[in-house]
Amino acid sequence: MFSIYILTYNEETEIAACIESALLSDDVVVVDSLSSDRTVEVAQRYPVRVVQHQFESHGRQRTWMLQSVPVKHEWVYILEADERMTPELFQECLTAMQSQDYIGYYVAERVMFLGQWIRRSTQYPRYQMRLFRRDQVWFDDYGHTEREVCNGPTGFLKETYPHYTCGKGLSRWIDKHNRYSSDEAQETLKQLETGTVKWQDLFFGSSEVKRRRALKDLSLRLPFRPLIRFFYMYFLLGGILDGRAGFAWCTLQAFYEYLILLKAWEIKHLPPPVVSEDDVLAIAEPTEIDSVTVN
Repeated sequence: MFSIYILTYNEETEIAACIESALLSDDVVVVDSLSSDRTVEVAQRYPVRVVQHQFESHGRQRTWMLQSVPVKHEWVYILEADERMTPELFQECLTAMQSQDYIGYYVAERVMFLGQWIRRSTQYPRYQMRLFRRDQVWFDDYGHTEREVCNGPTGFLKETYPHYTCGKGLSRWIDKHNRYSSDEAQETLKQLETGTVKWQDLFFGSSEVKRRRALKDLSLRLPFRPLIRFFYMYFLLGGILDGRAGFAWCTLQAFYEYLILLKAWEIKHLPPPVVSEDDVLAIAEPTEIDSVTVN
């Protein structure tokens, strides 16, 4: 058996279905970033543990979770609230963890958007590190998200998991990616100053993960990135075959790319906004809670 972590923040509409899919495991832990909605209340209806911890970043939250939240089993799986465990994936995980060859496994997502699987324009199969030995993997920050650091060889699973990227509506998706674009703008400037393109990984990378990351490093240096991204996703990857949902997905991704460019230009060329004393007083005081287990 393996334990399952579920990461949440204001996921009252998603958490029940996510937990129900994860209860194939006998040890499920919800790691909540101090939600202000009913996420914790809903989670407590199920036989799971709920732990709360102040969110700092995606990488730090995961690393804190792995280091500070004990679980029953040596192997763990990470789920986010808008993702689901499937019986087929669960069984493959049980089989894979019997091998002594790998300390972790990448699993491909199936992006579900506007009620359908966006198979072509999402670079499917697009892999994420999800199943691993708890003491052999940790996470660093990268842009708005994180990148894993693995202390040993890794493999790939055949089964996939559904990722409901728009389960809380388009307004929530747009708000979230507006926040993400700020972090990506900072990361873009950092990579342009200190990063390089790994050309060997781009053409001859041993895995999809290495090739995709090299492609992203290259894309940061291309002109007209939003237009290139739309053309690449919609025509070269075949998003045009994903119908209306595919067109909407490619358009939103190009807009997201444009937001990143605009914010990177703003950071580089404009002075930071001046925050007045009234603005500071208007912001709610930070909570004193650092971490707590909810019974």
